Amino acid sequence: MELGLQGKVALVAASSKGLGRAVARELAAEGAALVMCARGEEALERAKREIIEETGAAVVSIAADVATSDGVEQVTRTALDRFGHVDILVINAGGPPAGTFDKHDWQAWQNAVDLTLRSAVELTRAVLPGMRERHWGRIVAVNSIAAKQPVENLMLSNSIRAAVTGFLRTLANEVAADDITVNTILPGYTRTERVEQLAEVNARKEGVDAKDVLGRFEREIPMRRLGEPREFGALAAFLCSDRASYITAQSIAVDGGWIKGLL
Repeated sequence: MELGLQGKVALVAASSKGLGRAVARELAAEGAALVMCARGEEALERAKREIIEETGAAVVSIAADVATSDGVEQVTRTALDRFGHVDILVINAGGPPAGTFDKHDWQAWQNAVDLTLRSAVELTRAVLPGMRERHWGRIVAVNSIAAKQPVENLMLSNSIRAAVTGFLRTLANEVAADDITVNTILPGYTRTERVEQLAEVNARKEGVDAKDVLGRFEREIPMRRLGEPREFGALAAFLCSDRASYITAQSIAVDGGWIKGLL
């Protein structure tokens, strides 16, 4: 399927590993130029080199923390200086720490807001005017199944990812007439470092082995396995494409059937 991404410019946040890297790789394979960012420079440069070798795409990377205003400014300035504009924004950030309500003071909440919600708002604020000017844009957020069905021991993520959904669902209506689509993808338990870390935290809490927790995750999923990052990346690439021009304001789960709700 021709996705019409040749020559588009995509800014993919937190793209050194996991789901962000998978999305960046899929977009590059479809012909998009990439702006990649992450906090860890070494992992980011490694991911950049691998994607260039695999796809031949034009890729620029910048180590920055998009939970801060300076980080957002660094990333977006790099994108505009190198390519002149951004057609596709993929919002992504590492997940807030696990834990129940009594484990988090207000500073932990503030840090989680900056990481998860503020980064989404400020990255969008930086690139949206150009999308409106060109009457074309794609905004896709890597969110979480927690936005639809709370996950045990994830108080911060359950709360703030719901706020991200509310922000983007409202924005979708505001920019639809400009031919800009806004969607969120809700990854379930996927074979990433984040899920491995969550399994380790839960294992320590329960006094069991992390492999036992991962096994329980798999048993909760109707497909009886963890997802693969490439499966998530494929949907993200489609939502960023010309083919998805009438799909907006949606929250789509990639979870092997884990969410129990009807909608």
